[in-house]
Amino acid sequence: MRFTRAGSLVAALAMAASGTVALAAPSASATTRSTARSVGEPDRTSAAEARRMDRIKTPELDWYSCYAPNLQCATAKVPLDYDQPKGAKTEIALLRSRATEPKKRIGSLFVNPGGPSGSATDVAANAAEFFDPALQERFDIIGVDPRGVGASARVKCFTSNKAQSNGLEGLKAANYYPETKKEQQAMIASAEQLGQKCSTTGKKLAGSMSTVQVARDMELMRRAVGDKKLTYIGFSYGTFLGEVYANLYPDRVRAIAIDGVLDPISWTGTKKTGKLNQDQRLHSAEGADKALRELLVRCGKAGVEACPFAAGGKTVAKFDTLTKRLKKKPVVFPDGSRYDFSNLIDDSLTGLYDVFGVMLLPPLLQSTWEATDPGATKAQRTAATKRLRKSRNATHAAVKPAPGPRRGFPYDNPDEAFSAVTCTDARHPAKASSWPAQARAADKRAQYFGAKWAWTTVQCATQTWTVKDEDAYRGPFTRRTAAPVLVIGNTYDPATNHAEAVSTAQLMPNSRLISSDSWGHTAYNSSACVNEAVSAYLLTGKAPAKNLRCVGDFQPFVTADEPSAQSTLAARPSIVSPPPSVFSPED
Repeated sequence: MRFTRAGSLVAALAMAASGTVALAAPSASATTRSTARSVGEPDRTSAAEARRMDRIKTPELDWYSCYAPNLQCATAKVPLDYDQPKGAKTEIALLRSRATEPKKRIGSLFVNPGGPSGSATDVAANAAEFFDPALQERFDIIGVDPRGVGASARVKCFTSNKAQSNGLEGLKAANYYPETKKEQQAMIASAEQLGQKCSTTGKKLAGSMSTVQVARDMELMRRAVGDKKLTYIGFSYGTFLGEVYANLYPDRVRAIAIDGVLDPISWTGTKKTGKLNQDQRLHSAEGADKALRELLVRCGKAGVEACPFAAGGKTVAKFDTLTKRLKKKPVVFPDGSRYDFSNLIDDSLTGLYDVFGVMLLPPLLQSTWEATDPGATKAQRTAATKRLRKSRNATHAAVKPAPGPRRGFPYDNPDEAFSAVTCTDARHPAKASSWPAQARAADKRAQYFGAKWAWTTVQCATQTWTVKDEDAYRGPFTRRTAAPVLVIGNTYDPATNHAEAVSTAQLMPNSRLISSDSWGHTAYNSSACVNEAVSAYLLTGKAPAKNLRCVGDFQPFVTADEPSAQSTLAARPSIVSPPPSVFSPED
């Protein structure tokens, strides 16, 4: 991601200068999907939830210095099942970046980068890389790795690294996007192994990782750091965490901002939609397709000098021809590895994930075009193949998450962690064998990315993923919060469709929507307008004007002599996790 400091936070800072915070009253114009609600007191935490949580003793966090002078770490034991507070426990890890102006400190800002499986402690450790300096001055920025994830006690579904590697081989061999019948069968077999192992060997923790448990952990940590109410910013899947917290504890919200939004009903599914593949509800593929087509159209208008793939014109049709070439005959690299249609789609999605990564995509596409050109000489295709390899490395390197403080974990678990949340949170189809047909149907909705997104949840088929969390939260999502929830959607987001932000803002009665014509996954750090509004809101609790519309500071193919704020942007690592992929760029 890229970062630009909000340039006009004077009013917000003035309001917060005394160390007090003005909270906005609920908006009279807030709407729901059903009937409008009048302004009034916020909804209260339900009696059952209050009894469940308030009986638990607040943990005492034993903070210690770690990794850098301003960073502190701690761990806490939390109930595996909050219905049995004296029963089994699991350990969660916290990291806080201390406020740089402690005398002006407002409180704590909890963060989550999404995934699900992203490390919040990594984000907090790199707070200076991600967040506006005004936020760093006034808040301790706290990352809590969700249970089962990152530096917290990890979910482990396989008995050993070897068993894990063998069990997941089909997922990796197909690059999480199987094309041939053989690849599909292998991926289904691996997905079924993953589901079965997490439902048996890893059952104890995998069955207690739905988002409601993470929200309860965050509520407990809010109390542990001494904040009266929660201040939170969540990205991508982290938006669902914010939505669940807001509806569980509506009267305990100081400020919640969610960016790259998942409509909670789309994420969880209903009895009516639960038999659909999850992306048929989320429409991530359509968002990616929209972004790619817009990029190709702008490329064609910009011309060859600005966009190499514009050579020959008709860029949308040219991309379609390129996909057909690769399906017929993949590119073969000098080491014998192949570059096929699934790799192209993976690279395209990866490029679209980053606000500046989109500019790395046209050279990659043109190199692929030249490497597959039947009219080119062998020497020309060989040279183009070398350029393609370099372009792939650059594109994937652009969306690598920031390196954070890591322990020496011998067992890595991104597939288990992602699945334990996704599969227990949501409703899914019954049989893994139904996924090929679902993927084909998805490609009819979104020609290039439908199957790519559809296959990400095959392990959640309910006949193989049998472990359940009886407390998994499926609603309601219409509770009125004590302070407005800031909902942020990005027009060209390839992972969280902008329409999901719109419907979420309509669903949550006390919310404000920001839409930004930005590029990349999530809008924060792509637009000074977005950053300014988010920072002012988190500092003061005052939401921006209704239906604020922003424009991304970076727009593809804007030439250097045109007015643009992009020249003021500095390179920043991505906050959110990269898309599902097993490709590792070469050094």
